[in-house]
Amino acid sequence: MTRGHGALVGFLLGSYGQQVIAAAECPVVSVRSAHGRQVAVPEEGEVVVGQQGGVQESSEVLRVAFEAAAARKVPLRAVRAWSLPPVYGYSPGSMWIADQFGGLEPYEKAALERALEPWRVKHPEVEVVAHVEQGTGGHVLLAAASDAQLLVVGRRVRESAMGAHIGSVAHAVLHHSTCPVAVVPHP
Repeated sequence: MTRGHGALVGFLLGSYGQQVIAAAECPVVSVRSAHGRQVAVPEEGEVVVGQQGGVQESSEVLRVAFEAAAARKVPLRAVRAWSLPPVYGYSPGSMWIADQFGGLEPYEKAALERALEPWRVKHPEVEVVAHVEQGTGGHVLLAAASDAQLLVVGRRVRESAMGAHIGSVAHAVLHHSTCPVAVVPHP
């Protein structure tokens, strides 16, 4: 699912794999190939999941990740990326705010813990590492999943004038992850 028609045409039309993922009503796992050969799925490493939004919004994505980690008997790394709102990006005081108050990290950690709580109860056998980091979702997830068995991300179910799409984070990890990527549709 990594073949496209070049940068511009691939962006406008998307590859067949992207179209399948965008239209799927169930989770889809993409395994990259290397020069036409399928890459071996790693047997070691953790399952990494990107968590965004609230408890209900990320429920299906977390369910898939917890079940995958439980089935593989490996730890789960739950990742939540954050950044300062754009208005702070251009102000002289933005670095001071981030340094003095930890930016939004305490709030993001609390949001991640709230989302994980029901799944920790349902799957007490799964060791969970909560990971909150400042940066874009794609970059943070790719760094966290560098040695992972599986990376699980969400895809909002929505239509646009150009048809269904997968979103920027799913697009980034599908194109750059070295491990298999599960894309889970959610509201």
